[in-house]
Amino acid sequence: MRSVSVLPCTICVPLAMLTFVSVNEKTSMDLAIILVLCVSGLLLFSLRRQSSGGGKLPPGPTPLPILGNILQIDAKNIRKSLSNGPVFTLYLGMKPSVVLHGYEAVKEALVDHGEEFSGRGSFPLVDRTNTGLGKGIILSNGNRWKEIRRFSLMTLRSFGMGKRSIEDLVQEEARCLVEELRKTKSLPCDPTLILGCSPCNVISSIIFHNRFDYNDQHFLSFMEKLNENLKILSSPWIQVCNTIPALIDYFPGSHRIFLKNIAGMKQYFFEKIKEHQESLDMNNPRDFIDYFLIKMEEFKPGVVHTEFTTEALINTVNDLFGAGTETVSSTLKYRILLLLKYPKITAKVQEEIDRVIGRHRSPCMQDKSHMPYTEAVVHEIQRYIDLLPTSGPRATTCDIKFRNYFIPKDTTIIISLSSVLHDSKEFPNPETFDPGHFLDKSGKFKKSDHFMPFSTGESLARMELFLFLTTILQHFHLKSVVDPKDLDTTPVARGFASVPPTYQICFVPVWRRAVCLTAVLSSGLFPLGHSLPPSLQA
Repeated sequence: MRSVSVLPCTICVPLAMLTFVSVNEKTSMDLAIILVLCVSGLLLFSLRRQSSGGGKLPPGPTPLPILGNILQIDAKNIRKSLSNGPVFTLYLGMKPSVVLHGYEAVKEALVDHGEEFSGRGSFPLVDRTNTGLGKGIILSNGNRWKEIRRFSLMTLRSFGMGKRSIEDLVQEEARCLVEELRKTKSLPCDPTLILGCSPCNVISSIIFHNRFDYNDQHFLSFMEKLNENLKILSSPWIQVCNTIPALIDYFPGSHRIFLKNIAGMKQYFFEKIKEHQESLDMNNPRDFIDYFLIKMEEFKPGVVHTEFTTEALINTVNDLFGAGTETVSSTLKYRILLLLKYPKITAKVQEEIDRVIGRHRSPCMQDKSHMPYTEAVVHEIQRYIDLLPTSGPRATTCDIKFRNYFIPKDTTIIISLSSVLHDSKEFPNPETFDPGHFLDKSGKFKKSDHFMPFSTGESLARMELFLFLTTILQHFHLKSVVDPKDLDTTPVARGFASVPPTYQICFVPVWRRAVCLTAVLSSGLFPLGHSLPPSLQA
């Protein structure tokens, strides 16, 4: 697709005229208005030519000059904004992006034309945090991305063979989480930080070979930075910055806080890498950093080109912490909120936990296949919360003809995950929270091809979410401080991710509630058929 540059010449002519012609204030104002109209018209014409020249891009809403369609996108309702047909074009600033909406279009692109749609798109704000050659997993492209991604996934899969498995690490962290929740003594609390510490500690154990105490101030500061960055990435301002990247460099705003947080975290990662280099045993790798450093030793810098550099390691560690902590912690926080809102569903999950696992051993991944209702609830929560309305930006790796439209190489591709997870043909009444979406008529778990909530690190994320949730429900009853019907589950931000709202909850130990209930019934004060006190009701 050929771009047309019209801005420089259209500005030069009016400026030259203004240099030599003396006019009064009113005339100057008139000329300014004419200038704006001319430039706007020419830019709009340029956009139109881009959409038709060199091939036919998919149709889409008419863009505004310079801004494109950014004002037509509702950051609070991305799903509605991205509903202009199965394939359409949006202009984010001056650049066209092709949106894939609905299961059929997404499947056709990612399965039938997987290689052509496998490129990594641009995310200008995040690009500013990776200026060198080593861009980790999320922002790398082509062979660089494939090499780093392949190594990272293979290392995660093989991690702990002959030692402790990742499942052991997650189970241990789940037990630590239970002990931390006991410290709340059944009093109302905001679970955000506690639920965030658990997945962060799992990633820390894999990468650094150590976990942190939940009250460690450096650890809590690190967690706050991760939480803050997710909220910033999901704000409307960041959508504007990604549309007009010049704002990132020359204007103040929350993006400066994001960049500062990332810089601080990367400095911490660099210091940890230096510690590992000083104590590295090539024959006895302890964690992910050691495996990466050993891989780096296979190449001699300056002699053989390699993707495995210190900078790539820093960025890969940053990617693993970002994706492996915030995605899991936000999902877990949302799961607890929805189970708090629907106590009857929670009671059925806990009944299944009691029947399959009991109270005296830790849940394990083998239990999952024997717990169809719990599995259905887990999937329905993931579908319903719509944590990632769109996938990370992709790009075409070559010119491609797709559904009779021409999409040039390096065109940004936006995949509407919301449209797949809320497809009414696959999920009747998709706006209703209903575990029945994943159950067949006999009550067995029913898989769906439409379910696509995770990407890199999917197995680890699913393991953590299953083990953390079942362990919590094995040990605690969830008690709301307000009527469950009044709980609001609407996300507070819905840009890059759907950020769950804050809420208060009481984690009441199962044994305590059972002992109190037995004592009350034994006292004869509340015979069968009479109401129990509210504190003992589910």
